[in-house]
Amino acid sequence: MVADRKRRHAAWLRIALAALLIGAGVSAAAVWAADRDHDDGAPSGQPAAGKGSRRASEPKQPLRIRARPAGSLAAPLQDAAMASVGGKLLLLGGLDAADGSTADIRTLVRGRERTIGRLPTVFHDGAAVRIGRFAYEFGGGDGIRQLDQILRVDPNTGAVKRVGKMPAPSSDQAAAAVGDEAYVVGGYTGSTWLNTIVAWRPGAPAHVVARLPVPVRYAGVAAAGGKVVIAGGSLPDGTASRAVYVFDPASGDVRRLGSLAAPTTHAAAAAIGDRVLVIGGRSATPNTPTARIAAIDPRRGSIRLAGRLPRAVSDAAVTATGRGVLVAGGRGHAPVAELTTLAPAKPSRHRATHRLKRLAVNVYAHDGPNALSSVVRSVPPRVYVPNSASNSVDVIDQRTFKIVGHYRVGLLPQHVTPSYDLKTLWVDNDVGNSLTPLSPITGRPKGRPVHVSDPYNLYFTPDGRYAIVVAEREHRLDFRLAHSMRLHHALVVPCRGVDHMDFSADGRFLLASCEFSADMIKVDVRSERVVDVLHLPRASAMPQDVKLAPDGRIFYVADMASNGVWEIDRTGRRVIGFIHTGAGAHGLYPSRDAKLLYITNRSEGTISVLDFATRKLVAKWHIGGSPDMGGVSADGKVLWLSGRYNAEVYAISTRNGRVLARIRVGYGPHGVCVWPQPGRYSLGHTGILR
Repeated sequence: MVADRKRRHAAWLRIALAALLIGAGVSAAAVWAADRDHDDGAPSGQPAAGKGSRRASEPKQPLRIRARPAGSLAAPLQDAAMASVGGKLLLLGGLDAADGSTADIRTLVRGRERTIGRLPTVFHDGAAVRIGRFAYEFGGGDGIRQLDQILRVDPNTGAVKRVGKMPAPSSDQAAAAVGDEAYVVGGYTGSTWLNTIVAWRPGAPAHVVARLPVPVRYAGVAAAGGKVVIAGGSLPDGTASRAVYVFDPASGDVRRLGSLAAPTTHAAAAAIGDRVLVIGGRSATPNTPTARIAAIDPRRGSIRLAGRLPRAVSDAAVTATGRGVLVAGGRGHAPVAELTTLAPAKPSRHRATHRLKRLAVNVYAHDGPNALSSVVRSVPPRVYVPNSASNSVDVIDQRTFKIVGHYRVGLLPQHVTPSYDLKTLWVDNDVGNSLTPLSPITGRPKGRPVHVSDPYNLYFTPDGRYAIVVAEREHRLDFRLAHSMRLHHALVVPCRGVDHMDFSADGRFLLASCEFSADMIKVDVRSERVVDVLHLPRASAMPQDVKLAPDGRIFYVADMASNGVWEIDRTGRRVIGFIHTGAGAHGLYPSRDAKLLYITNRSEGTISVLDFATRKLVAKWHIGGSPDMGGVSADGKVLWLSGRYNAEVYAISTRNGRVLARIRVGYGPHGVCVWPQPGRYSLGHTGILR
């Protein structure tokens, strides 16, 4: 009764106040809007009753997260601490690929990493937050013991100062900041699991302010809307938790909000707006990472799947940035080095505005039979054969099928690549770390080899400005000035075994295959950065050669392990089909009239022929041996291929698949270059011309 009288009295006071303000020129709508913003007696963290709860209870657009590759760390790293301070991303400590703790203080700028200092001791599984203009790190382990340190790190200089200590030495905790106070959740002392929430602010001692219902390690923790969200984690009984709790710093209350879709531990968490993302993680069993991204709204109590990471990962370092969230490193089935950005996906417009119109284009329009440019019109027709196991090049006369030249080059020559301007042929000496220049006129080396690192393959940007050296074993694409080969930008890629590529019809991006991680990476040519990673549907996939369809709508990717070719849409982001061709599908070569695609099936000694228009196989030629890589003659009548494991080269009629000649060469013949070829300029490999 007393409470009812108080509420009626408050209502009359509001009406009287509204009348006074309206008389002063303030609208009634503004008065009631201001009133609705008051809590109206609801418990802290809960929506108010009646009209005051409308804003919190009304439906809200589900958050959809888009993940984009953002480069790579210099080396794999997991269990590091991370914070964003003044526009700088700080990465602290962590475990390296050998499971050794590190003490590095690193900054990340535009996907590039720089070490700016060292911590007083190595550590992993600590936690970091930003307060003011510094990052603060809490606890962790050094591989021998747990630490009680609270460290202040200057993002500009890397200077470190110990500014406090935890109530107990601990690792495996997580932390979030609300205002100028940090909250460190759970952890492990080396003997005891912790259920504590420890509060700390600069200049004050750390102290326990709340306790969780159960002790927890490796929970995902972040703050949104003034509340701290605690999701999942490892429990003392050896299981992983599904529980999601919310801690209210104002009241000190901990309440259960709901459950994750599956038991999850070793996840990371960060806030986007008023929602917390729980990123990756794993089950209680090691090496079971997930790619799930869950979005938690602590105000509305919703927990929804919001997206997926490009790769399943646990133990990643994450931090909120001005535009979203950055995910650094972590562990798949081994430590990884990838950087990934997460951001809200833009709402889709009417589907009609996103339909892809058929391109009225033939990217091979200048590659027709005998359409030779003036640069190569007088070049003798030869076939250049890099013998990888013999460290040599054999030169074959196309007209007589005879070897007319033989010479030594660097170690492990992989491909012979025509330069962008069609004036030089480059031998890519992979282990020799060099490019040997050849004269197409004499068919022999000209000048000294050029030193480059790990040239498994070689391509050129469509504007001819840069060469792209594919450094496969070093996980890089090295952008070099096309004429001098001086290094311009070394792009570390987030995959293993990068080796072949082709360019979009407009030349804005390239799509490269990663043989040993079943991935395709999309690289923006102008910005020279990885903008997307496409995981092929089969984990055992081994993508090889890449070729664009004449109309620019489909990338074809040979898959040696799946025994066929993948069809990827023209954006490079979606697999739209698969065509079984034969065992060991490897090389892809368009016909001179751009109607057919020749596909070498290296493991079964066959060549499949695909019709570009129908996307169907129209023939299969059985030639024996191990047909691998090569090219089509200028007149389009002969397909030249290396016999990778048979020390021979095949000349094959494109009319009926008959073998015209088998020519003995050195051991391990690989990326054969047929020269000259029609076209205005070369994009590299053994002859991708436009």
